[in-house]
Amino acid sequence: MYIAIAGNIGAGKTTLTKMLAKYYGWEPRFESVSFNPYLEDYYTDIKRWSFCLETYFLKERFKDLMAVLQSQHTIIQDRSIFEGVYVFVRNNYERGDLEKRDFDTYMELFGHMKRLMRYPDLMIYLRKTVPTLIAQIQKRGRDYEQGMQIDYLRDLNDRYEDFIYHQYEGRVLIVDSDEMDFENRPEDFRAIINKIDAELFGLFSENNWNNNL
Repeated sequence: MYIAIAGNIGAGKTTLTKMLAKYYGWEPRFESVSFNPYLEDYYTDIKRWSFCLETYFLKERFKDLMAVLQSQHTIIQDRSIFEGVYVFVRNNYERGDLEKRDFDTYMELFGHMKRLMRYPDLMIYLRKTVPTLIAQIQKRGRDYEQGMQIDYLRDLNDRYEDFIYHQYEGRVLIVDSDEMDFENRPEDFRAIINKIDAELFGLFSENNWNNNL
């Protein structure tokens, strides 16, 4: 089985991935952030480095997806290849930070890769508003994120909404998590567990058959 955690920067994907992996005994996979050779340059000059950064991410995510498809274990992944393409790359293109020829080249490459892919069995979308994202980004204190523009986060949120509701064809569980602290409040984590159990195993929960927490 293959589970993906989706959400904007600062949504809590990595934390939830670790917690769910421990709870269910799933194998976690994380995207290449701390050792991505383009990330700090990207936040310094997005227009200059967007194609390099996104191509690197595409390579890494495709490699991870191929490993997922060959695994005999249940995998839970921090961000999927699909949102990398339809949210982040599309956002850079729409904002004018990625030239059309680079975007077309990237999408043609992704189109060839897509023939070998399959959707996750469940995508869990951690939905947060921009003010909550900003607070979380400031709290975790990564230097390269501190200069991030608010309109950049807002555009990403808009792309996520379009991706989840209008483009993505797989199975999605939406978690409205602005008021949640699933890392520190067991009742919040339990609410997410109940929803996942209902989606994957057909079990009843307190708010069953509603995909929105």
